[in-house]
Amino acid sequence: MWKAFKFVGLALLVLLAGVLVWGWQSDRDADQMKTKYGSASSRFVDIGNGLKIHTRDEGNPKGPVLLLIHGSNSSLHTWEPWVERLGGDYRIISIDLPGHGLTGANPTRDYHYASFVAVVDKLMTAIQVPKFAIAGNSMGGGVAWQYALKHPDRVTAIGLINSAGAPRWEATTVPIGFRLARTPVIKDVMRYITPRSVVASSLKSSVSKKEIVTDAMIDRYWELLLFPGNRQATIDRFALRHNVEPASKLSLAAIRAPTLVMWGEEDGLIPVSSAQWFASAIKDAKLVIYPGVGHIPMEEIPDQSASDMKAFLDAALVKSETSEASAGQ
Repeated sequence: MWKAFKFVGLALLVLLAGVLVWGWQSDRDADQMKTKYGSASSRFVDIGNGLKIHTRDEGNPKGPVLLLIHGSNSSLHTWEPWVERLGGDYRIISIDLPGHGLTGANPTRDYHYASFVAVVDKLMTAIQVPKFAIAGNSMGGGVAWQYALKHPDRVTAIGLINSAGAPRWEATTVPIGFRLARTPVIKDVMRYITPRSVVASSLKSSVSKKEIVTDAMIDRYWELLLFPGNRQATIDRFALRHNVEPASKLSLAAIRAPTLVMWGEEDGLIPVSSAQWFASAIKDAKLVIYPGVGHIPMEEIPDQSASDMKAFLDAALVKSETSEASAGQ
């Protein structure tokens, strides 16, 4: 019996050693990551309290401003296809939210939506952009509609792309990385053991167009998760039980900015029923649903999604300028 216990104990130790060898990852060097994943357009804007936000200011400097906000465990790189396609007409500002990308952790460890809304407002004030269109994907969509409610005078138009925040929805497919980040004990181990394969699996389960998940894309998501502080920030963020109250039709009725709701019909994380709910809750919202597309349309179908956003913004901003001119007469 004693020999059997010793054998089991030895086997467990070998298994643990194997897991550590397989998945143990130290944080990446911050400067090396900034060199690799930054660009000539990258800026790090100090908004106070030790927080410097990584942002890119690209496109037509004289065009209307479009602010783009990424989703959970993503980064501003998710918008590169749109920047390429919309930059000729729009000045496009994209950001890494705290706990993501090259921004890294918030020293206060505050990752509530209200904190993200405040970060956006401080950033846009710091770079002296008083009014802008705002669009976000997933968690970033949640930030977008909440920002529009809190700062309506600054928002010219809204884009909600597979947005978080609708009430009474249930995911049918949750990426394994998200599940692990919510699992007791395991979530704490993830601070040190972060296999690339988990990131690859999470990405592939989030999209319908599997061919977009290249090795370079997996490396980017994985290595930016290893940016100093981002793994702990992910654990902190997923531990929030009351991050935000879900949207209600009563609250969203206050939105007056033109709104476009864009959704991949095959999104298993935030189902298409949420798209229909947002479109019914926001006055005169336009709804576009993409068959055969998952959670990130801007990367899965960049040509079509960017074209639809451009057509919407072109019309919405002309309408907004006309309304302002009439009000000023």
